Amino acid sequence: MDDSKAKPDSCLGIFSVLEHCWQPLAPRWLFARRLARNVGIAIVVVLGSLLVGMVGYHHFEGLDWSKSFGHAAMILGGMGPYSEPQHESSEIFEGVYALYSGLLLVGVTGLILAPVFHRVMHQLHLPDDEAERARAKPKAPAKPKAQTKAGA
Repeated sequence: MDDSKAKPDSCLGIFSVLEHCWQPLAPRWLFARRLARNVGIAIVVVLGSLLVGMVGYHHFEGLDWSKSFGHAAMILGGMGPYSEPQHESSEIFEGVYALYSGLLLVGVTGLILAPVFHRVMHQLHLPDDEAERARAKPKAPAKPKAQTKAGA
């Protein structure tokens, strides 16, 4: 069986496959749905990461939950810690969490902007109206020249 005819939704799981360059531009409602889905996924990932940071600060530093939230939010937002860690284990946690948060920022930004960049690039590669009309209009076959009989 030919693998080139695989179902489009089977490739990426929860992410829909975007239209190809030869396909028409997706309607605005589909673009808005894609963007909303990616924003929703990003929010869930950020909230999960914030929860991990809060648990880490609560466990390693012994902070109460409100201070743990503040520390985790500052690191996750890229601002840095409030104060120096008190223990060696919390220094390691804070360093790993800061590296993870930096990569998360790049990944979440890419996730949110992916539908926007795809739509812009797809719009730039759509054929012009004249080129589309020329391709859609079939060319008439050339008429054969009338044959003349010699000597008639």
